[in-house]
Amino acid sequence: MLNLHTCGDGIYVFDAAYLKPGLAAIHLIVEDGRAAFVDTGVASSLPNALAALQTLGLDVCAVDYVILTHVHLDHAGGAGVMMRRFPDARLVVHPRGARHMVDPSKLVAGAAAVYGEAYMRKVYGEIAPIAAHRIIAAEDGDVVTLAGRSLRCFDTPGHALHHICILDGKSGGIFTGDACGLAYAALDVGERRFIVPATTPSQFDPEAMRASIEHLRVLNPTALYLPHYGRVENVAQTLTDLLRRLDDIVTLARREYVGEEAAARLQRALTDYLFSEARAHGSPLDDAALAEVLGMDIGLNVQGLAHWLNTEK
Repeated sequence: MLNLHTCGDGIYVFDAAYLKPGLAAIHLIVEDGRAAFVDTGVASSLPNALAALQTLGLDVCAVDYVILTHVHLDHAGGAGVMMRRFPDARLVVHPRGARHMVDPSKLVAGAAAVYGEAYMRKVYGEIAPIAAHRIIAAEDGDVVTLAGRSLRCFDTPGHALHHICILDGKSGGIFTGDACGLAYAALDVGERRFIVPATTPSQFDPEAMRASIEHLRVLNPTALYLPHYGRVENVAQTLTDLLRRLDDIVTLARREYVGEEAAARLQRALTDYLFSEARAHGSPLDDAALAEVLGMDIGLNVQGLAHWLNTEK
């Protein structure tokens, strides 16, 4: 399902068709007939990207940029097949991620070690290399222009060392990658969004994440555009809630990740905390429904917290 929506100012969001509807989004920026994608999903996301262009009356040659917020495979796994389909596009990525786009073998091997090769083939499909001359390694503060529209890149570690966020000069919004957490429609209460930090492995760093969020907050964005999932408008309150939850989760992890069953203990504590926070936010969902929405992320967040704590020791 494409599920294409306009966010205004030439910004569109559609479903990446990753694992289940509503889990991962791709954003599309259109300016004066030129286009830029922000994040790519996986190889099987390409048909939705092509459908989005077609719906908007754009040809594949209209794509000037494919921008990756970071190179985790749910955001960048489809970059190679997308770049192959868009002959005039340049790939914009953090300098630490550029080499992995030229040669994705380490990304593939690392993910296969966690998930298994069969799962990799089924979920991520082809992870194709990209020629180095087509890649722009975006340093902190670098700007790319889309038909005169400025897209400024900021180095934003915390979720990953190879992470950038993009400030759109026209709308004033920021494409956040996972630097500003996760927010799913099922947990919205009216116009208020419920946002959770993304502490996934293996480069989670709470101090760096807090500093990145504070940096973005100072930019006073009009909106946040999250890959998981969509537009967030009440930015000031959302980021305040996010920082509080980040601090709470770090404190919780230090307290609960102890003993022989440290990971299981932390998983239970994090689940209880996030369910309690969701209900305080006003969500009417029962435990089973909350687990359906948050369960996968809770498991990944526990892994990231555990890796951080083990590395810190």
